[in-house]
Amino acid sequence: MIAELGHFALIAALMLAILGATVPHYAIFKRDTRLMALSDPFAYGQFFMAITAFGALMYSYIISDFSVLNVAANSHTSKPLLYKISGVWGNHEGSLLLWVLILTLFAAAVAWRGKGLPLRFRSRVLAVQSTLCIGFLMFIIFTIKSITNVIAILVRIL
Repeated sequence: MIAELGHFALIAALMLAILGATVPHYAIFKRDTRLMALSDPFAYGQFFMAITAFGALMYSYIISDFSVLNVAANSHTSKPLLYKISGVWGNHEGSLLLWVLILTLFAAAVAWRGKGLPLRFRSRVLAVQSTLCIGFLMFIIFTIKSITNVIAILVRIL
């Protein structure tokens, strides 16, 4: 169940990244400050979803949940806890997820600490960071899992 939660968090992060990349650009084009202000909640939401997905993967490693293919391929029950934790980002999928987590962390930091920046500039920065997140998240979701697996997981969750 935790693995499905993590996968759902990745999909939700992708949806938030798509919104975070398109809405601010449209708002800047239309000069709508209310829509520009939405870039901050999108950044916070992406960070929350990324940390949820990373935490779910880490939890799967810690409890040795071998129903997760990533854990089955890269972990072992007799590994010490420190190696299990570091094994989360020691493979291709985990390192990409760590990149997404760091990128969304910095986006959330810009949204939180960048209140002194002009709104137009801040929303443009967050939109560009969301665009980068779209690329990473699409790669994680669509090349590592097939489309049918994503649909099957969503059907099970809903």
